[in-house]
Amino acid sequence: MDIRMMGFDSPIFSALQHMMDLHPEDQSEKSTAGAANAPTRAYVRDARAMASTPADVKEYPGSYEFVIDMPGLASGDIKVLVEDDNVLLISGERKREGEKEGEKYLRMERRVGKFMRKFVLPENADTDAISAVCKDGVLTVTVKKLPPPEPKKPKTIEVKIA
Repeated sequence: MDIRMMGFDSPIFSALQHMMDLHPEDQSEKSTAGAANAPTRAYVRDARAMASTPADVKEYPGSYEFVIDMPGLASGDIKVLVEDDNVLLISGERKREGEKEGEKYLRMERRVGKFMRKFVLPENADTDAISAVCKDGVLTVTVKKLPPPEPKKPKTIEVKIA
């Protein structure tokens, strides 16, 4: 099935569709040079996790706010951290509930599995002032802004008479 028919014209969905359409038989026919260019399993997993985690990003005069829906997750299932001093990483995992005796699913539509989003923070983001609150299934991560740098005052240079 072509993903354009479903209304997903995004490049990331196209890349994921291409990766999912690759069959093991196709891979064995390719040369070893072609296999070296193939994405790794971890890359494909991360791409799927990022594509399925929509987020809203807002800017306020004193902060940035990242809002992600996370219904049914406990705070222990969510990780918020900063990598490389300027990359905000939000990740976690939603696990399937254990089946009870005599129970059978008629339909399973809720998403389970890992999720992840990475955001490159602007230079004025204060990575030491980050807070995260999960309320009613919505995670809000607030990153305070650093104060603007003080403008340099003009320097007066004394002119000497020779």
